[in-house]
Amino acid sequence: MTQYRVLDEKICLSAIKYLWNNEIVGYQISRTMNPLVLETFRKSFDKHKDVTGLIVHSDQGSHYTSRAYHDMLPQVGAQISMSRRGNCYDNASMESFFSHLTVEALYPYDIRSIDEAQRRIKEYIRFYNEDRAQRKLNKLTPVEYRNQLVA
Repeated sequence: MTQYRVLDEKICLSAIKYLWNNEIVGYQISRTMNPLVLETFRKSFDKHKDVTGLIVHSDQGSHYTSRAYHDMLPQVGAQISMSRRGNCYDNASMESFFSHLTVEALYPYDIRSIDEAQRRIKEYIRFYNEDRAQRKLNKLTPVEYRNQLVA
């Protein structure tokens, strides 16, 4: 999860990235952090029904150490992977995505409203999944890579 400042307000983004092809498979945008992480996972689990064996990597933020989070994931067959405090490796891939989003979709623009920030975030996630080629994926986009190997 990350936060962005828009004038005197903030916007929060929680996203789920599939490490196999770097695709953002679920995300939620909100003005508050409270139910955001749980809502992101619920929305993603509704979309992707079979998540048995899924390993969820996260940092040790309060949303990922909460009782509700630790109760929810095993109920759908997912496992929690959380490194010890101060070890950033479990969350490095998401932090990299958030950095790309910030540098490519938010900072270059003079964003004046929460609606504009939300629009830019949604557009960037679509761009990242469908148009932004990645060296790790043999210069394919995450969606192209998935489609090529699933077909």
